[in-house]
Amino acid sequence: MDNVWRPSVTVAAVIERDGRFLLVEEETSHGLRLNNPAGHLEPGESPAEGCAREALEETTWHFKPTALLGIYMSRFIKKATGEDITYLRFAFTGELGRQDHSRQLDIGIVRTLWMTADEIRANADRLRSPLVLRCVDDFLAGVRMPMSAVYSDPSIYAPE
Repeated sequence: MDNVWRPSVTVAAVIERDGRFLLVEEETSHGLRLNNPAGHLEPGESPAEGCAREALEETTWHFKPTALLGIYMSRFIKKATGEDITYLRFAFTGELGRQDHSRQLDIGIVRTLWMTADEIRANADRLRSPLVLRCVDDFLAGVRMPMSAVYSDPSIYAPE
């Protein structure tokens, strides 16, 4: 039996424009929830690359991470199965590029929304994770770390 603990690694984009944050409304096993554009890191990509990919897939907006907001952990137990999951989230902020109107939102994403921090707080019961608001609060507090804080060895692209 494999007893090695493996957290689920995710990446998230905290995108602000004119005092509003870009969120997604997505289908979950607990109904519609609000989240930062976020998803699982895939093999062969750095956390920043995964963040840019997830932002585009979930919102149709191009996004370039320019700063690390933080590395966050949370734990969740699925009520239906009892599965115990720990999430390790790399959250970035950066530059919003153009919207690609030829793309469709990723499966499970119902729509995108631009919300103020107060609107996000008022919908705390609808957040997919407590990390959504924590990331927004860290953004508003001016937390920024250099991209070099997350090093990706070239072996992630071509393992020996």
